[in-house]
Amino acid sequence: MDKLHQRRVGTVSRGIRCPIIRQGDNLAEIACECILGAAREEGFDIRNRDVVCVTESVVARAMGNYASVDAIAKDVREKTGGGTVGVIFPILSRNRFAVCLRGIAKGCRKIVLMLSYPSDEVGNSLVSLDQIDAVGINPYSDVLSLERYRELFGVNLHEFTGIDYIDYYMQLIRESGAEVQVVFANRALAILNYTDTVIACDIHTRKRSKRLLRDAGARVVLGLDDILTSPVDGSGYNETYGLLGSNKASEDIVKLFPRNCQGLVLDIQKRILDATGKHVEVMIYGDGAFKDPQGKIWELADPVVSPAFTDGLKGTPNELKIKYLADNDFASLSGEELRNAISESIRHKDADLKGSMASEGTTPRQLTDLIGSLCDLTSGSGDKGTPIVLVQGYFDNYSTE
Repeated sequence: MDKLHQRRVGTVSRGIRCPIIRQGDNLAEIACECILGAAREEGFDIRNRDVVCVTESVVARAMGNYASVDAIAKDVREKTGGGTVGVIFPILSRNRFAVCLRGIAKGCRKIVLMLSYPSDEVGNSLVSLDQIDAVGINPYSDVLSLERYRELFGVNLHEFTGIDYIDYYMQLIRESGAEVQVVFANRALAILNYTDTVIACDIHTRKRSKRLLRDAGARVVLGLDDILTSPVDGSGYNETYGLLGSNKASEDIVKLFPRNCQGLVLDIQKRILDATGKHVEVMIYGDGAFKDPQGKIWELADPVVSPAFTDGLKGTPNELKIKYLADNDFASLSGEELRNAISESIRHKDADLKGSMASEGTTPRQLTDLIGSLCDLTSGSGDKGTPIVLVQGYFDNYSTE
């Protein structure tokens, strides 16, 4: 068999087990020791353009980027005045939003909680589209009170968690000392019928929501990315994303999205180069983007998939579609002749294939989004204990020897 086909393995994604990371740990040193140790134990080599991926959770933990509900409450009170505040479009999540909601409610007299329906931004459903169709509701225009919602739909438990998030969030707000009113709507401006002070809690549509509210004359408009953008009584913070990307650390503490972590990826890259002579790429990753076909839930609860990465991960893939070549350009070929023809096309492909029929159907997304999604699926969010993922062969192709 010729050299071209001696290599049978393409992309490999390896979860790398690490010790439990604590505040103050030298994460770059630990990451490199774990990767190199895994390579020795498992008998694989580090290669140029391997990608070392570190989950944002351990980065924030090593930095000690935490904040309490009291810090959130103080910031909310100072920025809103602490009266009646509209909290619109939050996702339905005990991990991602519940503690944030405790802090927001603790900083206000009353919360008007406006939930999008039939689902939140990342696909957690309150009701099904079939239920909405059955009662003749138009979710694009109809605003529902809690009473009307219960009359139409009753109680619908989350498919995977078994929680009635409406009741759960109402209880959190009351326990935090605030009054609560719940409404259901999908237009940001609907909240202005209840209050002119608004916190837009949506993630990827937040800029539009805030723009619409400001243009309509809302007195105070904030997003989650405007809360804890600086320390409050010594708390952690994130100057770019605020509370966005935070996770529950305890019932009263959130771990914030990591900040200023470009130095970490460069440090890891240099340490691997010094140890192996190989130039790897490095990225920090959070939630990937993939849709669960059963529950219809997207991940992607972080503001970005990767807050820091080395230069080699900029851009998008530039790939040819092998099946297009096989079915069109080389439809008359087979066997070794077909393999060689496709390999030659890949070797000599244009530097930019955008608009080419031969690239149609390939994945035109950011490299960091694609690799981050792969890593999120590899590491999981439970007890695997692999907060570092080593991706090898991602930049190989059919012609790579």
